[in-house]
Amino acid sequence: MSDSINDLSPLRDVISRHDLRAKKSFGQNFLLDLNLTARIARVPGDITNAHIYEVGPGPGGLTRGLLAEGAKSVTAVEMDSRCLPALAEINEASNGRLTVIEGNALDMDEPSLMGLKPGETAHIVANLPYNVGTQLLIKWMTLESWLPWYSSLSLMFQREVADRIVAAPGSKAYGRLSVLVQWRAKAKIAVKVPAAAFTPAPKVNSAVVHIVPTEPMNPDVKLRDLEQLVARAFGQRRKMLRASLKGLDVAAIELLERAEIEPTARAEEISVEDFVRMARHYRLILDAR
Repeated sequence: MSDSINDLSPLRDVISRHDLRAKKSFGQNFLLDLNLTARIARVPGDITNAHIYEVGPGPGGLTRGLLAEGAKSVTAVEMDSRCLPALAEINEASNGRLTVIEGNALDMDEPSLMGLKPGETAHIVANLPYNVGTQLLIKWMTLESWLPWYSSLSLMFQREVADRIVAAPGSKAYGRLSVLVQWRAKAKIAVKVPAAAFTPAPKVNSAVVHIVPTEPMNPDVKLRDLEQLVARAFGQRRKMLRASLKGLDVAAIELLERAEIEPTARAEEISVEDFVRMARHYRLILDAR
């Protein structure tokens, strides 16, 4: 661990000195336990000399952990201008390895922002603001170009959202997020974080989900086809697929028969592989017209 990073003031002192009370409008819940933030920083594995992208660093607890673990660079996007002086102190202590961008992470072109060269990748590690966490995950999981610019995602979510990401068919948590992540990535819960670990403490527990991109289950499947089918199927998840898939520009019964899926099945009973196969047959039917 860098001595200069170690010499930074305790986070509670930083928050007090810069008057960084968490704001609900930013979805802020700060992690002040540096042992916990160090543990989260290690979720991607060895990040020595790696490029890291972080969203919502706040006073910089996780940022410190990432730099202390040897990250070559950390690019952090923060909407709250109050946090910038505290983050500037971390940058100075890290010999300039931290770059802070003030703005909305939903609007960022991350590879350009980080200056990644062709063939370079980064790890995304973040205690995501609760109010945009799911939107950011969907943004990163629905890139047209795959494999993506990042080599892993290690992201903090409310426990309910984390469970949905890693859920298996047949569970109540299984749904759209499960399919959109798992058809071309491996996902697992890496760290469980109780509400009491945050300041202020939210009403729910949280968890860090570790996601590693893989080759898609079927490289011929188009993202927009899968998204459309999944949205319709889970939009009326209590209905049988023969009913919930009505309104597509192909006949639901024909599609289900071609994909060898029971028309009486419901969305939560269908595996990710089944959805991918359905999306492939959907495109084959359309292309044959």
